[in-house]
Amino acid sequence: METKPLCDLSIIIVNYNTADMLVRCLQSIHLQPFNNLEVIVVDNASQDNSLEMAKGAFPWAKVIENKQNLGFAKANNQALKISNGNYIYFLNPDTELKKGVFNSIIAFMKSNPEVGLAGTRIVNSDGSPQSSIERHYPGERHSKGELFGLKGDIAWVLGASMIARRIVLRDVGGFDERFFIYGDDLDLCLSVRRAGWSIGYIPNAVVVHWGGASEKDTLPVELWKKKLDAEFLFYKKHYSTRTFLAIRRSNIIKTLWRIFTLKLSIPFSADKENSQNKLDKYKLALRTFW
Repeated sequence: METKPLCDLSIIIVNYNTADMLVRCLQSIHLQPFNNLEVIVVDNASQDNSLEMAKGAFPWAKVIENKQNLGFAKANNQALKISNGNYIYFLNPDTELKKGVFNSIIAFMKSNPEVGLAGTRIVNSDGSPQSSIERHYPGERHSKGELFGLKGDIAWVLGASMIARRIVLRDVGGFDERFFIYGDDLDLCLSVRRAGWSIGYIPNAVVVHWGGASEKDTLPVELWKKKLDAEFLFYKKHYSTRTFLAIRRSNIIKTLWRIFTLKLSIPFSADKENSQNKLDKYKLALRTFW
């Protein structure tokens, strides 16, 4: 029998080489007027001073030190296994919480019992909005009703800031660890909906998100490869063979056309480097779906 949670909220942060931003994130957590919580930081073998900083400046945070980069999904599951919260709040390290976030997300989940997982309002550093929710899944238009009957009208929320019920995560098995990075949030949201829950959105919980901090040294083509691999895995996992083949065919046609037009336009482009990067992206997409 599962033991009773020991606190209201467990905050899980997976970190990889984002020490400067992790400081800001943990400081904003410390300033929240909410006490019945725990913070778990999973460090995926960072090469900066993330570990030393987290252990030294924030002794109240539990720190898991991985000897290699295990990926986002697996690291979250690591922390989930030792967490004690009734609710689990997944938070990126390149974020800063505005006042009252914890009270808002807990109040929302308690007053919306049909919601299994919810996202918050996410903004850029200048206050402008980031896209926080989506109403459809990638490739859904090819599925011809395969996703019909799911609860709610929100398909998925951005994984930089999302809260879930412990019992829901237990039932769906947490994150699918085949998603190393990218795609894990929409995959989890779809699993939650297929388990009979809806996805929620909490507009009065505001989180600043810088985005891409852990990938700042990744080459564009390598970044595209990671995203394409996650997209490909999502299609294979959640759609029928017929739908997957339709998605594959559509992507091949689109990429062939874009490659053709880019090859024609590059000699006349004012920004040849940017155009070449786009061409490399579509060539990679063609290889992935071919």
